[in-house]
Amino acid sequence: MAAPLSDDTIRLVTIGRILRRRRRLLTVLTVVGALVGYGVSALFPPRYTASASVLLPGQWEERELLTQVEMATSSAVVDRAAAALGWTGLGGGELRERVSAQAADGNIITVSGTADTPERAQRLSDRVARELVAFAARVSGDSAESEAAKGTEALRRKVAETDRRITDLAQAADPGRTVESVQARTSLAKLRTSLEEAMKKLERADPASGRANMVVMGPAARPTAEAPPTRVQLIAAGALLFFLLTVVGHLAAARVNRRPRTEPEIAAALGSTLLGTVDVPGERGAHRPGGHGSRARVRGLLGVDTRWDLPTPRASGDEADRRIRYRRVCARLQDRLPGPRRLLVLVVDGDEIARRAAGLLVAEAGSDPSGGDPVLRVVEVSVDRPMVPDRDAEAGALVVLSAGSWTAEELAGVAGACADGGHEVVGVVLACAVRARPARSAGRPPESAAPALAVHGGTSGHASGHASGHGTGEPV
Repeated sequence: MAAPLSDDTIRLVTIGRILRRRRRLLTVLTVVGALVGYGVSALFPPRYTASASVLLPGQWEERELLTQVEMATSSAVVDRAAAALGWTGLGGGELRERVSAQAADGNIITVSGTADTPERAQRLSDRVARELVAFAARVSGDSAESEAAKGTEALRRKVAETDRRITDLAQAADPGRTVESVQARTSLAKLRTSLEEAMKKLERADPASGRANMVVMGPAARPTAEAPPTRVQLIAAGALLFFLLTVVGHLAAARVNRRPRTEPEIAAALGSTLLGTVDVPGERGAHRPGGHGSRARVRGLLGVDTRWDLPTPRASGDEADRRIRYRRVCARLQDRLPGPRRLLVLVVDGDEIARRAAGLLVAEAGSDPSGGDPVLRVVEVSVDRPMVPDRDAEAGALVVLSAGSWTAEELAGVAGACADGGHEVVGVVLACAVRARPARSAGRPPESAAPALAVHGGTSGHASGHASGHGTGEPV
């Protein structure tokens, strides 16, 4: 038996198995995801983004460039742009969400505007760039004039003070060559030097000597494509998201699947001994659970009514090789029973592989007790409410099931139903689907042999036991 999928590392073969066996479900959900993406794109109209470049002449530090970037998206600039554009229903607050700016190399600030049409996006970015230049010029001019005014006033006071000092010293200086007169002349020279420096500062404080104003480097280019996310991107993202979620969901379900798959686990869950593994030629729908109605039809249409996590059926021998396996199981039954006895063959309702294996086992065992083989009667048991007929002439029950189809709790429920009906589980037979090969010259099982009437678990008591004495006539 293969190791449980939940204990294996997820491999590409597992994903490939999902893609092959769930391709219809994946296709439907991918289309649904694309439709969801289309619906999302309808809620968000297409947007276009245009960009205008503003040049800052001169030498600028990084923090100064960041200040200009913040200024471009400030309310002082965007509100003026909104007022100039005059778009209905779009004020400064709404436009601030559509305007962005960033500093590029070479003292260039890129101003971007997003709108619902290419023309509006171009107009928005151009208007914000012009308003940025105008606002920066006003701020720079006001600060320069303020600094110049303060410097001029201070220099005027300095000049007046110097004049008074020179006058005082001239009056107090001794016309002779005394020490005091020398000091007076030295002070006058220093004052004149201070006056000259003050005049130079006054010239440097002239606003005309500051930095040049910012310049808009031409109009913004009209956008020719939508800004991301575009409608095509949303549709593709929705389809890809649903596809990946479906695959991940299947992988997650396989990882948490704790159904017994190995022979010791299944035998331990039923509290019995494994008698062997038999092969069943695989057919279309062999793993399809029973069910009718619209829900079953939808599951069949989507392809989710078949197991995807089962490995691909291996190639087996021909019919003669398969019959050998069934004969060995019958031989082990003879060894466990003191003589020819009657047994119930329990098959879980919906396990199509096990049902076919049980039919082949009944056909191989035969119906003549004098030959030494046990007489087998097939009974289908529901895992939801398992019910086994009360013990009549049967000496026990033989459970036939496929691996990985049922949980340990469900198998324990079947074993409990056997105990309630007075039947001992004499053994377990595992059925595996295989790819059949052409039969070689060997005795085929008699076509007239057919399993006994399949009694569903919902019928109990001796009445069901008497009803089981007739053949079903149903092909297996």
